[in-house]
Formats: sequence, C-alpha cells, structure tokens
Amino acid sequence: MTSKPDPAAPRTGAGPALQAEAQDTARSHQPPLDRPPVVWSHGLAILALGILAIVAPFAVLRLAGPAPSGGVIWVFSMGLGFGALGLAALQFVLTGRMRWVTHPFGADIVYLAHRYLSWGALALMLGHFGLLYVFHEPALGVLNPLKARWELTTGRLSLVCFAGLIVTSEFRKWLGLRHEYWRALHLALALSGMLAAIAHVLGVGNLTDTPAKRALWLGVTLGFMAVLVHTHLLRPLHQARNPWRVVANRAERGGVHTLELAPEGRVPRRWKPGQFAWLRIGRAPFSLIEHPFTISTAPEKGPNLSFSIKPLGDHSRALTETPVGARAHVDGPYGAFSIDRLAGAEGFVMIAGGVGITPILSNLHALQARGDPRPVILIYASPTWEAASFREELDAMRAQLSLTLVHVIESPPDGWQGESGRIDGALLRRHLPARTREWPHMLCGPGPMLDSLRAELRAMGVARRHVDYEIFELV
Repeated sequence: MTSKPDPAAPRTGAGPALQAEAQDTARSHQPPLDRPPVVWSHGLAILALGILAIVAPFAVLRLAGPAPSGGVIWVFSMGLGFGALGLAALQFVLTGRMRWVTHPFGADIVYLAHRYLSWGALALMLGHFGLLYVFHEPALGVLNPLKARWELTTGRLSLVCFAGLIVTSEFRKWLGLRHEYWRALHLALALSGMLAAIAHVLGVGNLTDTPAKRALWLGVTLGFMAVLVHTHLLRPLHQARNPWRVVANRAERGGVHTLELAPEGRVPRRWKPGQFAWLRIGRAPFSLIEHPFTISTAPEKGPNLSFSIKPLGDHSRALTETPVGARAHVDGPYGAFSIDRLAGAEGFVMIAGGVGITPILSNLHALQARGDPRPVILIYASPTWEAASFREELDAMRAQLSLTLVHVIESPPDGWQGESGRIDGALLRRHLPARTREWPHMLCGPGPMLDSLRAELRAMGVARRHVDYEIFELV
C-alpha cells in the first residue's frame, strides 16, 4: 500500500490493497459518514466480532479449567500466542473478499485493516516468544532447530514466515518483486506460517488441554480452512462457470484503452456505479495473476462490463493489447466509491486526476441513465489537453446532466482559455460556491494530489464526513 496515513481521519491503502500494480492500483478509500443505519449496524457488528475474537483467548485461558502453575506471566504469554493465532486466521478473512465483511466498509478499508492487523499478529507472536524467553526460558527448549523438539521448531518457523510476509509486503518495490511473484510468495508464506502455528499448538498442548481451549482452537482452525476453501476453490470454480468474452478494445485519449466484456454466464449482482473488480484475461480462474480495475460503465448500461485501463505497468500494458474474442474471468464488483451510498445528497463535487476519471465516469453514467437532476461540479486535471481521456464523452453528458465541467490542464496548448497548472485552493474557491460545502466531495487521483486537495477542502470548511476518496497510483 502506498498511501500515507492521515492522522486525523481513517484511511485505507489498496488494497486490492487492495495491493495491486498499475492500475495495478493501490486504492485508498475513506467512506463518508452518512451511510444508511443498516450499514453502520452491520459494520459495528463486524467490529464487535473482531474484538471478541481477540479477547476470547484471554477469557478462556483465565476461566477454563484449573489455574496454570506458571503464574500470571505464563497465562498472559499463552493468551498472546492464542491471540496471534486468531489474528493470523483473521487475515485470511480480510483478504478473502467476503462480501459480508467488505460491504459496510468497502474492500479498500478492509485491506488496510489487514495490513495493520498483520503487524499486530506479529507483535503478539513476538510478545509470546519474548515473555517465555525472559521468564520461562526452559519451556523454549533448545533454540537450535536441528536439536529442538519439533513442536517448538514449528512455532519458530511460523514466526519467521509471518515476519517474512510483512517484510516482503512493506518492501516489495525495494526488493524488486513483481506483483504476481510477490502474491505467490505471500500466499505460500501465509499458508506455511498458519499450518506451522497449528502444528505448534497441537504439539505443545498448552492451548488444547481443556474442552474450552480445544473448542476455541478448533473454531479458529476450521474457520481458517473454510475461508481458504471458499477463496481458492469455490470462488474460482464459480468464475470458471461464468466466463466473460472481450467484445471490444477501444483506444481512448491519454493512452487509455477500454475493454468491453460480454457475459457468457451470470451477470454481477449488487453492482453499483464506481465499483471495481479483479480481472483475469487469458488465464484460468485459479491463476494468482489478477488485478483490480474500475468498472467504467454504470449498471444501467449493462450487462456488459467496461474496464478503462492505462498502461502503467507490465500487466496493464499487456491488457491494453488484448484481442477481441479473448476469454476473461471477473471477480467482483467491490468497493464503496459510489453515488448509491449517497442517496440523500443535494448535489456532488467530483474531482479527478488522470486515470482517476474512471470511477467518476461510471458514477456520471449512472446519473445520466437515471435522469438524475441533481447538480454535479466536475473538476478534471490532466497533464495535457490531448491526455484528457473521455473529454468528448464528458462534454456530451452536459446535455443530459446538470454538469459543470472544469478542465485543469497542467501544460496547456497555445491559446488555452481555461484553468491551467494544478488544482489549488484558489481554483477550488473559484468553482465551488458556498452551497457545495455540504455536498459529498468524491476525489480520485494520485496520492499527493489528493493529500493536497483534502487539506484545501478542510481549509474551505468542508467536513471530513463529506470527503470520499480513492487513490490511483503505482505500487
């Protein structure tokens, strides 16, 4: 993830974390605060379950069975170990694209939670090992893996695997790991670390010596296995039965190519404008080589899907050369960067930079198809006038939408009469009247641009709850 955390507001990184490449995007999303009550209750329920999962091991160790002879530090160390196992299993849920998890927050913020909770799981593992090393060193046995008992060696192997996960993820660019190689390594380390941790728990026996402890351990293990089967077997099988076919590859301005896909099976359900999907073309649905791209059309213009892709990396460059007729597999849609989450808005401010216009375009298509009369002010930054993708399409939309379109050209052509340079506070004040301060502000573009925009909007009096954003940039 490449976005820098904002200490004053919740953030996510792409994931897909969204960890991805190119448009290979690191997507960062801050959900607005005016979500429907059912979404908030759903989200709070998930957070409560997460807290319960962390607290439960300590409660079981404290209350189940006879008091251990090792004292408080021993019990606390065992709790850290069990908590680490639970958090490690939770990572498979957070990265498994479970709709019941991603719906209230958006897939992006879930991936950020995965990133930080991974650090938390490693910290618990180190705490478990460190307390035993300082206060109960004999319990660790021989540190040399060639002489140590197998159940202790598997515990240390698990620790090494999870440490390797974090190092290779945080420093992937520095290590020069291509996304597909990193992802294969990431999965291998995660599986190895989790299986080693389970073997360690079984071998040591401290966490399985009472019925309550065995039930807790079994729940964690079965949950981990269920998520694994769903993510890497059942979902790919579903995609294999519902393939797509590329029916058009259109070159757009700015080097962007729009791939149009027609369904050869079931069409997506719960598709909202502004969402994205993971895309594989010419590969089996079990392949680890997939990347997230915005669906640049609206559901009302389905069932075909369009993905507008700019060649910013090796994979996205290859996708722009996709021949018509190629077979594709789609996992999605995901995401919460949508006007459908903002049903009560009086109007919209949309600000895009470069290829960040694609989710904005999808939302505009939806407003157009619905005959929505609400006003929209779109400020669209491009490096040059020729690089302004979809400019003709946006201009045509003004006949059917209450759309104010402001192009900002960094290097304008001779005779240019519009805005030039970069979007700053003065430009925003010229084009955003006072009544827009309470409107949703939907921002999408490179990270540094959005960092600056959020600061300028706060200075203008726009509340954080009215700012919703995604970041498109290389990772």
